[in-house]
Amino acid sequence: MTSSRRTGGLSRRHFALALPSALLASGCAAPHRGTGRPGDPTVLTLLSHYASGALKAALQGPVDEWNATHDRIKVMTKAVEFTDLLTTFMVRQAAGQGTDILHPYCLWNGQLVRAGVLRPAPAEHAEEITRRYGGAAARSSSVRGTVYGYPTEVQTYALYYNRRLLREAGVDGPPRTWRELEETAYRTTERDRYGNTLVQGFGLSTIDDSTTVGQTLALLGAAGGTFVSADGRSTTIDSAAGRAVFDLEHRLVANGASAPGVNVYKAFPSGQVAMVVSAGWWTGSLKALMGKDYRDVGVAPLPLPDMADERATLATGFMLGVNAASEHPREAWEFLRWLNTEKVGVQSARKGAAATRMSSLQVSAGSMTGRADDMRTLLSGDGDPNLRPFLDALGYAVPEPNGPGAQQAKSLLRKNIEALWTGQQSVDEALRTTRRQVDQEMSRAW
Repeated sequence: MTSSRRTGGLSRRHFALALPSALLASGCAAPHRGTGRPGDPTVLTLLSHYASGALKAALQGPVDEWNATHDRIKVMTKAVEFTDLLTTFMVRQAAGQGTDILHPYCLWNGQLVRAGVLRPAPAEHAEEITRRYGGAAARSSSVRGTVYGYPTEVQTYALYYNRRLLREAGVDGPPRTWRELEETAYRTTERDRYGNTLVQGFGLSTIDDSTTVGQTLALLGAAGGTFVSADGRSTTIDSAAGRAVFDLEHRLVANGASAPGVNVYKAFPSGQVAMVVSAGWWTGSLKALMGKDYRDVGVAPLPLPDMADERATLATGFMLGVNAASEHPREAWEFLRWLNTEKVGVQSARKGAAATRMSSLQVSAGSMTGRADDMRTLLSGDGDPNLRPFLDALGYAVPEPNGPGAQQAKSLLRKNIEALWTGQQSVDEALRTTRRQVDQEMSRAW
């Protein structure tokens, strides 16, 4: 994911001086804003991580449409790779060269607000966001109750499973409870005569933050737990729910049903993992990668500790907001309203169907937004049924905490999860160490 460098506690000047001069020089030229002559259009700059592929093309489509139909305001897109996005936001801001519109990962919102980068949404926009978007999406785009932007791509987590592997193991369908999850994981695990794992029953992977932490927080949500306390000043990972999740993952690894060193993004498509928890974006990638074998892929809601438990999972996402230093905030919010709220006709099984441009953009690239009405429209008809559980989860998902120290807290959690999975820490040690480290980080005087 992103660098764990903590920037919220530095002044803009000291943060700029602490960075390499080459980084300040690269990609930070002041954006073109027109000549200033009467009648010359205002040029807004939009910085995102849509640097290549389907998402880059999908974003450019509506931007080109806007520019072709609006003479007074033009929009110019800029992009960097996701791994450079947070640093680029902070560097540009420190150098006085921030873009008008930003597209941050919502986990960073508290840090960006603390650093004076994000501007609160005007009242009419905030009302639209809280009324029209799912609760998790709206809360992800807010910090301490203040809305800062329009949710764009929203990812909920569910259980991917390989129908063929379950069927060959004599399992009728995906697990509904954690007991069934463990039983299915052990039954689908396969080893050769030397004890080498051929098929993991349940994929746990240390490949990155989104995978390692996302899996764990999704299961934590399903158990009724949260990672951070209501006031955002400490972690609650050592609750009964947190202990249950760590115990479950520890058993799966210790009993050989999970091999965390394996890259699940490669192993699952090749039939070497029976089940894995991941986000909805993966469906499009799996379909393209697996070809006809994609018919073996199923998606189900996350299993619950007990059938009587209330359903929950994790939601992550991005949003489009306006820079606090922008000279043209009114124009920037006007463009965002057009992109995210104005509905246009779409090709659908239902005549006269319409959706926002942002929702159409996301679905065209295999993703979703937090507007459930748009998603029902766009995913109807010939839509992939494997996306349905992710759409349903918009109504009960829990967003990632996004306080000023959220990125560092997430990195610390990942480190301790990996120590648990690799046998470096016991469940008690992992919970205790996570509590101590994360509390120290989140209680800082940001």
